[in-house]
Amino acid sequence: MHTQQSPTQANAGFSLMEIMIALTIIGILAAIALPSYQESVRKGRRADAQSNLVAFANAMERHYTNNAAYTGAAGTDGTPANTGAPRIFATESPIDGGAKFYNLRISAATATTYTLQAVPKGGQADDKCGTLVLSQTGAKTVADADSGVTAGDCWR
Repeated sequence: MHTQQSPTQANAGFSLMEIMIALTIIGILAAIALPSYQESVRKGRRADAQSNLVAFANAMERHYTNNAAYTGAAGTDGTPANTGAPRIFATESPIDGGAKFYNLRISAATATTYTLQAVPKGGQADDKCGTLVLSQTGAKTVADADSGVTAGDCWR
């Protein structure tokens, strides 16, 4: 005996064409959303490094108040230097745990001036802004940024 299927049983499931259309739409959305998400993550990391540079500048001012010079804020306790890793502040950003995306350093220091840098590394190394730079005057610049990128684009 031949049984007849109901219309809902005969049409159950998706055709190959429907699945391919759905996958194409998902692929297009992912191609648009992923780069936007990655740039948003880079901006967040950059903002954290900027706030750490400002806190680092505050540490430099405290050092100046106690020593009447910015020199000696970098290096190790046994061999202080005028440039390199700070000994008065954290050496990486973010400061509070997790993966580190910037090296914090003193790129120049004299008795009355200093220049601080946040050098991108790891997942942040391809950031369009490159190295963030802050001086004792509060001047905020960038170094090694992509062509056409200005300090104003990066320091917001």
